Amino acid sequence: MNTADNDTAVETPDAEVEELTNTNRKQPFPKGFLDTISTGWAERPESLPAPRAEAAYAAARRAKVSEAFPGKRLVVPAGSLKQRSNDTDYPFRAHSAFAHLTGWAADAQPDSVLVFEPTDAGHEVTLYFRERADRTTAEFYSDATIGEFWIGPRPSLDGVAADLGVATAHVDAFVPGGDDLVVDADADLTRFVSELRLVKDEYEIAEMRRAVEVTAAGFDDIIRSMDRAVAHPRGERIVEGVFHQRARSDGNWEGYDTIAASGHHACYLHWTRNDGAVVPGDLILIDAGAEVDSLYTADITRTLPVSGRFTDVQRRVYETVREAADAAFAAARPGVKFRAVHEAAMQVIARRTAEWGLLPVSAQEALDADAGGQHRRYMVHGTSHHLGMDVHDCAQARREMYYDGVLEPGMVFTIEPGLYFQIDDLTVPEELRGIGVRIEDDILLTADGPVNLSAGIPRTADDVEAWMARLKA
Repeated sequence: MNTADNDTAVETPDAEVEELTNTNRKQPFPKGFLDTISTGWAERPESLPAPRAEAAYAAARRAKVSEAFPGKRLVVPAGSLKQRSNDTDYPFRAHSAFAHLTGWAADAQPDSVLVFEPTDAGHEVTLYFRERADRTTAEFYSDATIGEFWIGPRPSLDGVAADLGVATAHVDAFVPGGDDLVVDADADLTRFVSELRLVKDEYEIAEMRRAVEVTAAGFDDIIRSMDRAVAHPRGERIVEGVFHQRARSDGNWEGYDTIAASGHHACYLHWTRNDGAVVPGDLILIDAGAEVDSLYTADITRTLPVSGRFTDVQRRVYETVREAADAAFAAARPGVKFRAVHEAAMQVIARRTAEWGLLPVSAQEALDADAGGQHRRYMVHGTSHHLGMDVHDCAQARREMYYDGVLEPGMVFTIEPGLYFQIDDLTVPEELRGIGVRIEDDILLTADGPVNLSAGIPRTADDVEAWMARLKA
């Protein structure tokens, strides 16, 4: 916390200031400070902005919500700061439904609330948030959580209203009602705002493309830093840190914890400890996605040979995974079931693992929906999930709209098959143990078929080797 050495002056005899619990860190403000702190400030004239690009799209989304819940008072909270330790909070990120319906994303304020008040014509929508404090109030200088002296300027009601194209009011004016339908508390509303994101509009698709671009640059950075990662005893942390720098400099944050899994760590599907060495001769599986300021995130995985070239065994596993990904991509067409994408990948995984003698049954038997699944030992996860503001977007959608739903133009989802041979798995030859490979791309479905948004990041074994040679030269 960068104010650790100078944030002790948080106590004042002013009755407006709430007592803090960490009394050992408080010192009283002297009378001279209290007599002068509210004076001598320049005026803050405000030029109201034009509505941001997403404002019209957010209004259209709100209209769909209003139409679906006539006569109901709807409440969509942004969420609050979450404690990391003692008086240190995690960076604030607004709830995805709130950001989607307001257009207020990386710059949203904690504890804001979007409220749909029912009217005869539909709903009046108001965004409640804590406006900037007047400099004559103690909040301005004494509250280290929200005071502008501590965290910098906060937006005004008029400024946000113009920026987002929605009516605004101070959060203190918001009064909850007993019959409110609240996102994450009411199942129907939660489901609806989740399913609303299944099909992306033009703005969302453009933001997804931008997130992929930043992520692609992050993968380039990783390759350029591979020698540094090899030289460090916790090289996985170097990989994680290099990607974080790109995500923060060109975006908002990562959309999820980066997986930098070298060697047999690649067989642990959600390895985020990232404390291992990066060893020449091994593969390193990197699952990373940059979240841009609009909060849309990419989700991309590449598996790289640390030395720059695959061994014959590594290449065989890698190209099988790519074959499965290509089969899944070919199956993604408007009008087919979402689960058909996974099924296409599984046919390849079952066939190849059977050919290698890894299965106790035939590929056809393994693919039996009830009695099969033996091949899933080596790929336990699904092949696809929807992608957007959440890395696993639309997660509260009904099964019949998601896994059993029909693919439509405008949907964005991943294709990410893999093969993972645990280091102690005695069902596979020793040469395979400790090899983990995943290839993940972000797919936009159009009326003409799927478009691989991340196709510019090399995918084939040959192209990956050429990519690494070029960037490390």
